[in-house]
Amino acid sequence: MANVLYINSSVRSSGSLSRQLSAEFIAKWQANHPSDTVVERDLAANPVPHLTEEMLGAFFTPPEARNAEQAFTVKLSDKLVDEVLAADVIVIGAPMYNFSVPSGLKAYIDHIARAGRTFKYTETGPVGLAGGKKVYVFTASGGVYSEGPAAGYDFLATYLRAVLGFLGITDISFIQAEGVALGEQALADTLAKSRQSIDALAAA
Repeated sequence: MANVLYINSSVRSSGSLSRQLSAEFIAKWQANHPSDTVVERDLAANPVPHLTEEMLGAFFTPPEARNAEQAFTVKLSDKLVDEVLAADVIVIGAPMYNFSVPSGLKAYIDHIARAGRTFKYTETGPVGLAGGKKVYVFTASGGVYSEGPAAGYDFLATYLRAVLGFLGITDISFIQAEGVALGEQALADTLAKSRQSIDALAAA
């Protein structure tokens, strides 16, 4: 039995391809792995607050030295970190907004990238503490950014691969619905390709 953490970050409650495709994956995953537990976190319906000076101060204060206000401040972040550390599989719906991730997903990552919890500093450099997980990222974009002349504008996949790798998570699969604004045939083709990937990956 595995623990699956399912994260959605599209601000659209309907009409979102990243939501649609990741939900199809979750449904097929549950059909193939009925004993697995799925924890859902919707960053649009329940947004995570952006970092503040007070939050950072609380993060870097040892737990035993935090006052009541600081302890309350880190409560949500600690819960988010606990969910990540408990997960064996992480599924992320992440549409491309202005070449990168939605701001809600960035805020979430700022809460789970915690020194002493998901990574640590050593004499030889930082070491990730959240390894041993499989991550599936479902992206959607109007143009094509995985290859071709616009590849240099893809700060979504490059960012997620880098920050998750920093936390020790390197087993990452990207399922990219690209070119969805390039006409009906392009949309149909990319959806068919994504669904082929979903069938193969959900059965693994």
